[in-house]
Amino acid sequence: MRIIGPSEVVAALDFPALVEQLRQMFRTGCTAPLRHHHTVPTPDGGTPATLLLMPAWQVGRQIGIKLVTVFPDNAAKSLPAVMGAYLLLDGKTGEPQALLDGPSLTVRRTAAASALAASYLARPDCERLLMVGTGALAPHLIEAHASVRPIRNVLVWGRNPEKAARLAQRLDRRSLKVAATQDLEGAVRGAHIVSCATLSKEPLIRGDWLPLGVHLDLVGAFTPEMREADDEACRRARIFVDTREGALKEAGDIVQPLRAGVFAEDDIAGDLFELTRGSRAGRRYHDQITLFKSVGTALEDLAAAQLAFERARG
Repeated sequence: MRIIGPSEVVAALDFPALVEQLRQMFRTGCTAPLRHHHTVPTPDGGTPATLLLMPAWQVGRQIGIKLVTVFPDNAAKSLPAVMGAYLLLDGKTGEPQALLDGPSLTVRRTAAASALAASYLARPDCERLLMVGTGALAPHLIEAHASVRPIRNVLVWGRNPEKAARLAQRLDRRSLKVAATQDLEGAVRGAHIVSCATLSKEPLIRGDWLPLGVHLDLVGAFTPEMREADDEACRRARIFVDTREGALKEAGDIVQPLRAGVFAEDDIAGDLFELTRGSRAGRRYHDQITLFKSVGTALEDLAAAQLAFERARG
């Protein structure tokens, strides 16, 4: 069994190849049961931990299982709260083929899913990207969007201006100008794509800030209690999701406005299955505002793990 570490995963999953891998997987599909969710007591009596098991398979090809642990008290030990690994098995014999680093696989496939959506929903001439959030996903989302659209200028906004400045300085290069900003409203008004990856529980993006033709990519707010964009953003935008099942259950930016009657389930224009198969159109006209809400699916993990394994083996 091959062990594929973080740097190998990132090197194997360049975004042009990974976006295409996801496109093909959404077209063909796979079996992805609901994730298993278990509460695990901690020995010191602290905050209980969570064990998540996310399986997916294609008959006769490969079986994959992502194992994720969430230990909320790890910060006191200078450890990340979320850790995990991905196990890839032969679909014909069950033989273990690879064990991949979970966090690096997750950030790459998550960013690639947003880029896949943007390839259908963002204007082809997008040059200005606003990245809202400075966490682990931010640099991958910037790179992913720049792989599908001609992004030339990036602004980074975060609650901590110093972190935003450090991230911008690290990513700035001749071909991609990256700078920090503290003017969120002004940055939104001047953006072609706004990508959000935060843990916010209150809307950060106001709908009345959105310029015509913008594409809004919402990656945070992965529980019903979280929110990155307000109701007006939902009213003004044509809404797409990665999977309807996940978004209608877990995404605060979908669940909350649905409960409030801002829009109905039938108003969700499509998901990645429909976009990649051509059964639903993406952007219809130049000035349309589009919104993509991502919560993640085991299908994306399996697709990314297959590509990383193929390249590591080759």
